[in-house]
Amino acid sequence: MQVKKVEYLDVLTKTGEKTGISKPRGDVHRDGDYHRAVHVWIFSESTQELLLQLRVDCGLWDISSAGHVSAGESSLISAMRELQEELGITLPKDGFELIFVSIQERTYKGTFNNEYDDVYLVTTTDPIPLEAFTLESKVSAVKYMSFEEYRRVLAQKDPDYLPLANDEYGQQLFTIIEKRYKENTETRSLTIEKQLNRYASISLSAELTGLTAADKEALSLLVKAAAIMDKIFYQQVWYSNPSLRDWLNEHADKSQLDKLKWMYYVINKSPWSSLDENEAFLTTADSAVKLPPNATKPVSGWNGLEYRTAFPILKPPGASFYPPDMDKMEFNLWKDSLPEDQQKEAMGFFNVIRRRSESFLENMISHKMENGTSSLHDLYVVPYSQEYYSLLSEGATLLRSAGDLTSSTSLKRLLYGKAGAFLSNDYYDSDIAWMELDSKLDVTIGPYETYEDALFGYKATFEAFIGVRDDEATAQVKLFGDHLQVLEKNLPMDNIYKSENVTAAPIRVIQLLYNAGDVKGPQTVAFNLPNDERIVKDRGASMVMLKNVSEAKFKLILKPIADVCIMEEQRELADFESFFTHTICHECCHGIGPHTITLPDEQKSTVRLELQELHSSIEEAKADIVGLWALRFLMDKDLLPKSLDKSIYVSFLAGCFRSVRFGLEEAHGKGQALQFNYLFEKGAFILRPDETLAVDFEKVEDSVASLSREILTIQARGDKEAARTLLQKYGVMTPPLKRALKKLEIVQVPVDIIPDFPIANQILRGAN
Repeated sequence: MQVKKVEYLDVLTKTGEKTGISKPRGDVHRDGDYHRAVHVWIFSESTQELLLQLRVDCGLWDISSAGHVSAGESSLISAMRELQEELGITLPKDGFELIFVSIQERTYKGTFNNEYDDVYLVTTTDPIPLEAFTLESKVSAVKYMSFEEYRRVLAQKDPDYLPLANDEYGQQLFTIIEKRYKENTETRSLTIEKQLNRYASISLSAELTGLTAADKEALSLLVKAAAIMDKIFYQQVWYSNPSLRDWLNEHADKSQLDKLKWMYYVINKSPWSSLDENEAFLTTADSAVKLPPNATKPVSGWNGLEYRTAFPILKPPGASFYPPDMDKMEFNLWKDSLPEDQQKEAMGFFNVIRRRSESFLENMISHKMENGTSSLHDLYVVPYSQEYYSLLSEGATLLRSAGDLTSSTSLKRLLYGKAGAFLSNDYYDSDIAWMELDSKLDVTIGPYETYEDALFGYKATFEAFIGVRDDEATAQVKLFGDHLQVLEKNLPMDNIYKSENVTAAPIRVIQLLYNAGDVKGPQTVAFNLPNDERIVKDRGASMVMLKNVSEAKFKLILKPIADVCIMEEQRELADFESFFTHTICHECCHGIGPHTITLPDEQKSTVRLELQELHSSIEEAKADIVGLWALRFLMDKDLLPKSLDKSIYVSFLAGCFRSVRFGLEEAHGKGQALQFNYLFEKGAFILRPDETLAVDFEKVEDSVASLSREILTIQARGDKEAARTLLQKYGVMTPPLKRALKKLEIVQVPVDIIPDFPIANQILRGAN
């Protein structure tokens, strides 16, 4: 006699995270444990119909496909498996769109069903022929019904249809479909056009006469290598993002709306708008259509199942660095089970986290664990050198060829080193080479910033900046690097937290020729790298200032903001010299203050590891406010002209509104809101009767020092809760900020720039 296998379920916390415990399914329902299930709806675009299945157990029409998430499985894997088992449909993960999560809390005949339902939508262009389905024994039939008719029969409580989990569930499902397919094309075009108008286009170029003939040849190869960083970044944002990009590009000429969608997508490099708290401006209905072979059994006269590549409505906090259905609890349980060296690797910059079960299922091997085995070891590490091998190999070849051409010893060392790092996944030596670069042709290329990893802030995105060094401006900013240790020694925080070995940060000022990769939405005016704490501790950091980008932003954005938002008597104090000088000091101040820290239990750690997803916003606020403090300090030491005395504060105030307009989901925007609201509360910034703002020069200096001390101390202690409290209190959109932003919207001051790179564009057009 065959013994029936017992199905185990993962027990969740009341908030839906894995506990690391699994129990038999019957025990879970007996004890009222929270657990997870998946619901998959198949929707046909052309007929506006949902697929329903007739269940054998109750004889009622229900969801297209559904089932529990077994212990050892993830939500997405379960959705893929249930669809294959119940209906005979085999689709890859990019066919499944998580549209919402519903919570069921029910009691029935002495058992409890406390269930988190992950609700997925599979969007097909046309109905799947009924004869193409292979029905499991518990499904007696399937049929299509218009979503409006289905909504009506559910509202009437038709006894032939199984009710949905709750009213909110149905409302969410039908509202998403209705909004997606009923919205007026003209209205949508106007909305995207308005979003586009927040950006001002500007051509950015540079004088190439200072480059040798060999460096000009190398420049062509470097631009092509930078364009490869773009391709990698698209993958890092979301796994179906490259197919969305190609689809939008191919269809951009079909209509005015299609053109607008493509134009705004190019700015954001994803379907989520950077200036709107990452709200989606596209839906899966706008995405690429795929026709996978063998998705169902063949039907005569039918070409096969065409589906839309999916992306979620809410931008995934883990981007494509982690499995899309992995939560922080699951990661931490898995990480903590690893040896120490492997734990560091899991939290490292240069790898992604994947699921073994996903690769099993995508190879059509069912992977259903029924013996209560923990799911902790379903996760594993894949280095970037493996994940993006083909693109990195191509990039490495271009870098080596450029290295062969250049006569600059330091640039040659950088390019060879970075080419090797692409394939070895060890970036330490190449980052040192980048810090020591002394070349007219300036190159930054590789994985650096971690903003896209909003889950932990661990994983780095690929980017590239190619420019020509501005020798005169570079000589002028040497002052800041020379006084970094002095600034560290005098920071407004307890001496116990200060470092005795801050290395002067080399500063390079360049005229930008091209950027690529993680340069979406708002454009950076400077960057301070590397982010590797080992290098920061041993060698400090280096910074690059993009002078032509700064000039463009001041002219097109900051000066018009000052004219609208700043009190008339202080308006002229907002000047480019103060704006650019603070930008330099901001980047310098990334290199001072706490990095490697000692926790209260005497354990060594880093600020980034302790603050996790809060690190980026706190660090940007630190660099900003400590940069303002540092300018005052350097003026008091007669190292900067006293003429900056008032203008640095007024320029900073105008800059607050510029950064907050990026949105509070963006690290710079949230960090800037924190600073503005804190200084406003302290009376350093004053709201005038005419709703303009002014600086109180009597209060601003002490307020800047006070906030600097608070942020630096939070970092030094690795105090994540204090960081969260500070951001929750001050990193919000307050009435004074809202009023200022509304005024800027009315007069249509641009939020940021869209750079055009004529030299690089000519190179890339020639390559194509």
